[in-house]
Amino acid sequence: MRGSTLCELHKKSGLPLKRFFNTSGILYREMNLSQKLPEMSEDEQFKLLASDGMIVKRPLLVTDGAVCVGFKEAEWQVALKV
Repeated sequence: MRGSTLCELHKKSGLPLKRFFNTSGILYREMNLSQKLPEMSEDEQFKLLASDGMIVKRPLLVTDGAVCVGFKEAEWQVALKV
């Protein structure tokens, strides 16, 4: 995913950027990102997210009015107007 796309999704979501990281992923742990992220600028975090799709939390639901990161049934129902 491109950094500009991630930036747009982040803005649209209103969520903290940390929510876009796959915190339970192997790469996240191997790179010790829990310790590094607080010291990184937003630009550095976007570049990191864009560098490897395995770092991005999934699933992502993108609609005209919402961006949901990870699966939380209540959030998805609201976004999908179910």
